[in-house]
Amino acid sequence: MPTASTDPVIIAARRLPTARAGGAYRDLPAHDLAAHVIGAVSADSGAAPAGFTDVILGNATGGGGNVARLAALTAGLPQSVPGLTVDRQCGSGLEAIVLACRLVQAGAGDLYLAGGVESTSTAPARARRGPDGNLGFYDRAQFAPLATGDPDAGVAAENVAREFGITRDRQDAYALQSHRRAVDASVRGAFNDELVPLAGLAADQGLRPGLDARLLKRFVPAFVPGGTVTAGNSCPHSDGAAVVVVASRARAAKLATGGLVFAGAAVAGTDPNLMGVGAAASTRALAGTGWRAPGTVIEFNEAFAAQVLAVADLLGLDAARFNRDGGALALGHPYGASGAVSVVRLFAQLRGDPGRAGLAMISMAGGMGISAHFEWQTL
Repeated sequence: MPTASTDPVIIAARRLPTARAGGAYRDLPAHDLAAHVIGAVSADSGAAPAGFTDVILGNATGGGGNVARLAALTAGLPQSVPGLTVDRQCGSGLEAIVLACRLVQAGAGDLYLAGGVESTSTAPARARRGPDGNLGFYDRAQFAPLATGDPDAGVAAENVAREFGITRDRQDAYALQSHRRAVDASVRGAFNDELVPLAGLAADQGLRPGLDARLLKRFVPAFVPGGTVTAGNSCPHSDGAAVVVVASRARAAKLATGGLVFAGAAVAGTDPNLMGVGAAASTRALAGTGWRAPGTVIEFNEAFAAQVLAVADLLGLDAARFNRDGGALALGHPYGASGAVSVVRLFAQLRGDPGRAGLAMISMAGGMGISAHFEWQTL
């Protein structure tokens, strides 16, 4: 890997404990969630607050405006530090980090705060004004032409399960693995260094130590009658935030002894009716970055067990290699933050292990995927 002074390096990474929607963060808007993490991770970096070039945050269900700018000011950053909010739905947080890395590579700046945030608890109701001037409320934005197909996420997960032959038993077994791994990781303190407690919450709220195979079998199909996707093998709606510090190698070397070096990223599109497998296409497009599966630590967002298993099959990987400390099925899926959570998890797992590589990938609404490749290096 080249060692140019403009190589992007992640030198600090933090996240909130993920909360259930309506749970510990039910009264906290997105900018407050993000501000709390921004304060912690900027302090971790040792950088002067005025030295940040920009704050880039992903967000999916907010009410518009610019949550990144609002969060930056709420965190107490100087008014001279701007903010940019990006929306690539579930991939927004990872997209924000990749964008910061690309800006460093381009020489546009040498120090960024980047990540994602979601407050499903306080997300505004959405409405369209009809010809008569009255408001008609709707649940979500449209992501694909109706003629193409624009299914809700749960229906799309059923489509994936049917298209790729992912059985209910495989889905439940994978979900149970995710829960058990997450509980074990929490007990042994694997998340401690990355978490920033807030509102009395010091551990991920979705952990379910008592879940077992017998309980999972009792869940009924949640989205399609007679289907295989249930609440037990799907992620919960969640609130959370995750932020990293991205610096040029030259700047990073003055602040840290090691970091997660950005090796490359790719975005790809796929059939919106099979949105859950978008990450398979984006990961295939990573071939030019030197990414290789053997030895790589893989974090893949678990919106549904069906999509995780389908992506693993499509890439020829063992799904047991994904998310070795559990994933979103257990920890929660705070949409716009989830891709950034994956990078925080890679930072925690690869820290102090020079030459070890990591892959973060996530599938998105509208039939897309984004994948990013990193390697821990001594600076």
